[in-house]
Amino acid sequence: MWFQKVIQLPAQSRGFHLVTAEIEQQLTELSSMTVGLAHIFIQHTSASLTINENADPTVRMDMEAHFDRFVPERAPYYQHTYEGDDDMPAHIKASLLGNSITLPIRQGRFALGTWQGIYLGEHRDHGGQRTLIITIQGQ
Repeated sequence: MWFQKVIQLPAQSRGFHLVTAEIEQQLTELSSMTVGLAHIFIQHTSASLTINENADPTVRMDMEAHFDRFVPERAPYYQHTYEGDDDMPAHIKASLLGNSITLPIRQGRFALGTWQGIYLGEHRDHGGQRTLIITIQGQ
């Protein structure tokens, strides 16, 4: 069986946000799947998806601090500057981290490891609501 659904994540502040529960709540069809794959794609060029530590919130803070140093605002060589100081760095961060993840489904849940969760990387100061397309193949 193939299934596809579009869901919305509410606007978040800049940083990394654990969104596993929000996605699972909006994806009620997941509970009926015994085995499969879920592909989650974010339809934005200034936000990203990744999987990382789900227990200690300081990991998300450290991720943000690292990426802000790694990809600084107002670099003198940026040409794409008319949408704000955070825009070009947001595009670079989104490219580095990626716009999709694929997860196994097992017994009606994402088969994540004990300490894993889905992160939304919000790379703009005011990014707004984010749209995800989730495609599931399984039974």
